[in-house]
Amino acid sequence: MKKLAIVTTHPIQYNAPFFALLASSGKLDVKVFYTWEQSQAGKLYDPNFKREISWDIPLLDGYNYQFSKNSSSNPGSSHFSGIDNPNLIQEISEFSPDGLLVFGWSFKSHLKLLRHFSGKVPILFRGDSTLLDEPKNFSVKKLIRRMLLSWVYKHIDAALYTGEANREYFIKHGIAKDHLFYAPHAIDNSRFKYASLAEEKAEKWRLELGIASNEKVILFAGKLEPKKNPLGLMRAFKELNIPKTHLIIVGTGVLEASLKELAAGDPRIHFLGFQNQQSMPVVYRLADIFVLPSVGPGETWGLALNEAMACNRTVIASDLCGATEDLVNKCGIGWQFEGRNQASLKETLQKALALERKDLLELGGNAGKLIDKFSFDAIANAVIEWTETN
Repeated sequence: MKKLAIVTTHPIQYNAPFFALLASSGKLDVKVFYTWEQSQAGKLYDPNFKREISWDIPLLDGYNYQFSKNSSSNPGSSHFSGIDNPNLIQEISEFSPDGLLVFGWSFKSHLKLLRHFSGKVPILFRGDSTLLDEPKNFSVKKLIRRMLLSWVYKHIDAALYTGEANREYFIKHGIAKDHLFYAPHAIDNSRFKYASLAEEKAEKWRLELGIASNEKVILFAGKLEPKKNPLGLMRAFKELNIPKTHLIIVGTGVLEASLKELAAGDPRIHFLGFQNQQSMPVVYRLADIFVLPSVGPGETWGLALNEAMACNRTVIASDLCGATEDLVNKCGIGWQFEGRNQASLKETLQKALALERKDLLELGGNAGKLIDKFSFDAIANAVIEWTETN
């Protein structure tokens, strides 16, 4: 059985089930090396949520792992020097892998790892960057970045791509098409689809919020930060002023005070604060439409779209979200709008809200069927396929 070493910064809810699936496949001996040692405490301060986060689902079950010592004086995954593991190369060498799967290169240890093992052990890379935020015009800065990234990717043998925007990014930086393996961004679809009594709990919660059964609900769930553009969504909602329509805001962050000031006590706008993972299948079912109005930079996918669709909800997404081409356009579900065009957001929201609630829920049911192909199984199969050919 071939050995696969996986290198990533810290446990997250979008990777742990995939790691466990690989480990249970019977085709690979998997060991995950976490490079942000401090994350093993289980609680991390998230500067965008503006609070300490501790997920309420298990993230270390079902697979072999270890946390590598991180000697950074300012540990974290938000900057290059935040991940510095003096023993990582030795630890991986002792595991003697037949292949490496590395998540992200923009950390001191990860880049060092790529350079060290390049040409010695086959390297598969996972990253979800896109060209969506890249300026169209020529610039020296753009050229230098293109050269840097092309140099980085010369150290890998293949890459997993999440969708069309990510695929174009890898090709632009010199990775051959036949060295790209499709591994869509995914969530635990079954956890969201089949949450016990979620619809009933959501209907009860709607009534507690003063939302009648014939009224429509728009939902935003995520970090309340400029990149996500919740202010733009709230402005569009208030300007449209459509009767029997509510807006629910879920999350915390730097824009929370500004959003509450803009809401100005409007009884149709509801703030539910931060909601942990176990409550999210109910949260999405509060809505008839989920909106991800991101303006970037850096909305490389938008996994909240997957989650909403798995809960049988239709979506509206900015064209600056990496997921929009794959989840909205290709699947024919929901609506896309121009990310930095407030008029486009407002017009799209108005178009969606012109539908009856039952029609919106029918569209959501179609979304729930289509999301199944964006699964952890698809990612695991891509990794196994690559491993078997190297």
